[in-house]
Amino acid sequence: MLLTAAMYLVSLSSALGQTSWLLEGTTAQHSGMSGTSICEEGAASSPLRDAFRQACLRKRPALPDSAIPETIIIGFVGGFVRRDNAKHPEVQFAGYLRNRYPSAIHAEVFSNHDGQKAFRQVLRLIARDHNGAPTATEKSRARIIIYGHSWGASETVSFATELGENDIPVLLTIQVDTIAKPGQSGSMIPSNVASAVNFYQPRGLLHGRSGIYAVDPARTKIIGNFRMTYEHPINCDNYPWYARTFNRPHHEIENDPRVWDQAASLIDAELSSPGSRADSSPSQSALLK
Repeated sequence: MLLTAAMYLVSLSSALGQTSWLLEGTTAQHSGMSGTSICEEGAASSPLRDAFRQACLRKRPALPDSAIPETIIIGFVGGFVRRDNAKHPEVQFAGYLRNRYPSAIHAEVFSNHDGQKAFRQVLRLIARDHNGAPTATEKSRARIIIYGHSWGASETVSFATELGENDIPVLLTIQVDTIAKPGQSGSMIPSNVASAVNFYQPRGLLHGRSGIYAVDPARTKIIGNFRMTYEHPINCDNYPWYARTFNRPHHEIENDPRVWDQAASLIDAELSSPGSRADSSPSQSALLK
């Protein structure tokens, strides 16, 4: 009976295009309130420490925070995950970035259903007096990076598009195993985005879009569409057993240390070279080491 119920959940989630398995506990600290870095010993469960083991070893760029223009980094979690659910690497990544650049960035995570909340927050942050009504000059000077997993990756593209419709540029978008939400494609990168990267895996009930494309290749650099494989399983014990059983690859890429290391590398490149594109593009061979 339990197996039958689990299979019913699989069928239902597949029909919806995303799994409700991602609903998890609500005891985690708020994404903006935690003062503990994922890189500190004992800061999180073993799967999450494993997910960030390479990023935590990465040397921080020598440029001081005072020399880095203020940058807004917005993350979107997948499914119906709460924005404060610290079992998910997207939430931990924001904390990692805040600890890495304590005064140079504003990093915040949102539910993929809260794109409008994220949009209002960005307008508030880029307006000098924080009244939510930035001038044309303030919009043009905005420095924004967006990342997300699953439905959150789909929302990443939708959010970048909305910013573009309001004349707000985006430095970089990072998509991890994109599952398109109803009414979204998740694959066409708008021309206000300078650089974009896509990580995907092809297995399981839910698997990401294999390609992203620039609406205007002259204005947007597609860093790459990187296919991730998992012959050697990745620890996914931060997810329920039924997610690990029926949809494991979709969560393996979410916990993949190579993905978060490359995301950190690309963000480091943007922050350490203000005004330039993220040109330290990862190679396929480097990712699959």
